[in-house]
Amino acid sequence: MSAVDFPKTPSFSLAGKRALVAGASSGIGLAAAAALAEHGAEVTLAARRADRLDALVAAMANKGWTAAALSLDVSDVEATERAVAARGPFDILLNSAGLARHSKSVDTTIADFDAVMGINVRGAYFLTRAVAKGLMAAGRPGSLINISSQMGHVGGPDRAVYCASKFAVEGFTKAMAIEFGPARIRVNTICPTFILTDLSRPSFEDPEKRAWILDAIKLGRPGEVEDIMGAVIYLASDAASLVTGTALLVDGGWTAA
Repeated sequence: MSAVDFPKTPSFSLAGKRALVAGASSGIGLAAAAALAEHGAEVTLAARRADRLDALVAAMANKGWTAAALSLDVSDVEATERAVAARGPFDILLNSAGLARHSKSVDTTIADFDAVMGINVRGAYFLTRAVAKGLMAAGRPGSLINISSQMGHVGGPDRAVYCASKFAVEGFTKAMAIEFGPARIRVNTICPTFILTDLSRPSFEDPEKRAWILDAIKLGRPGEVEDIMGAVIYLASDAASLVTGTALLVDGGWTAA
């Protein structure tokens, strides 16, 4: 029998890549930073809490990972653009910076609306653009990933502002993917269901909301940050080299219903 020339699985290695993780001080962002570093990327952890970042960088160095800290508030667009230009180019962006202020739409304050939109939409938009500009100037391909939400695809009680912000992220992701595609820069979102983090804790502490969540997640459990880590590596790596302008739902079957 003659030899069979089997196709080779694309590499999930991120060795030699530089990654910027915004919102890296806790929750999904921290898990994503760990996943990227574990797979060989040089990771810059960005968030507002500089002291927390320094401790995380030291802990990552103890594991033999390459990491650096960057104090960054994505709602400050001008400062963010300067920081990305100075520290880039970055081959990978994982933006997990986000804010949720839930209320009935009739009770939404202008301040809450502006705060959520300022980080979830304005901050995400200009951060994504800044990393893309750096890559294009350097003539390098890249993978830009925003942590969106299942709520960027469906509605939910007391979540009109949050849903609006995540639907907007899904929209600009598709448009940027079209624009940056010729430069081989991919733009995608990861859309988690409710993940057990400090951000989601108030929902789980409310018995009525907890029952709603667990009923809607068809796999019967809330998400853990570990559930997101594989999705991050996939989209960041060459294994997803033909994936752009799309949303990877990690929602336990929520939106399927």
